[in-house]
Amino acid sequence: MENTERNLRKKREGRVVSKSGDKSIVVLIERRVRHPLYEKEIRVSKKVHAHDEENKAGVGDVVRVMETRPLSKLKRWRLVDIVSEAAK
Repeated sequence: MENTERNLRKKREGRVVSKSGDKSIVVLIERRVRHPLYEKEIRVSKKVHAHDEENKAGVGDVVRVMETRPLSKLKRWRLVDIVSEAAK
């Protein structure tokens, strides 16, 4: 049932900074932008709450998340896969 609508959803990579509860993670997404006046590259970060159905992501893991319908008050993203696991 993969259609073109699903391709319009945003996908981002980030690092898990917290396991905020059952089936929930907080992901820090960092991106680099060039300052409009000074033209220095700066890091801009954003924390998003994501749904982790199987509780498989841990703190420090690099994960890929995708936009989805609202799942709770804060959760608007869901875990797609784990890119790399944190060193234990």
